Amino acid sequence: MQLTQRAKQVDRTPMTWLEKLYLWNIAKGMLITLRHLFKKKVTVQYPEETRSFSKVFRGLQILNRDEQGRENCTACGLCAVACPAEAITMEAAERQPGEEHLYREEKYAAKYEINMLRCIFCGYCEEACPKDAIYLSQTFAPSNYGRSGFIYKKEDLLIPHPIENPEGFAKARGEKAVPAK
Repeated sequence: MQLTQRAKQVDRTPMTWLEKLYLWNIAKGMLITLRHLFKKKVTVQYPEETRSFSKVFRGLQILNRDEQGRENCTACGLCAVACPAEAITMEAAERQPGEEHLYREEKYAAKYEINMLRCIFCGYCEEACPKDAIYLSQTFAPSNYGRSGFIYKKEDLLIPHPIENPEGFAKARGEKAVPAK
């Protein structure tokens, strides 16, 4: 008894001499090749054309700032704990008097690194962050020649300052960013 209709009975009759030449199968293969020759190409000519990504595309991580330019990250470590690939490392430091314009909270990330060779772009770091300090942007990771180029430090991940560079700040926030509270 068959549970599905997927199984087909195999024809076991011996092949004729014409079938043994495989001419019909070669002609069918050539027809498929000719048909594909005249179809529209799916290759993207990268430097001239850019590929469009879906709205749910997860690209490079970005460390967010608020509208005053202060860093949102409080170095709680939830993103590093949530990362299944253990790609995030951070060190916390306390804010000194006079640094209120740099950091929102008393604690901040003095060192924040993401090893992009280990990152699997799962988005768990974005979901775990209570301060909306990290999110995955719409840009993809560029190529590099050395391993050290794939370890992004805090300076590489921070979005531009909103007062000094408002266009860069708006571009970096993109569509996925959640407004700071």
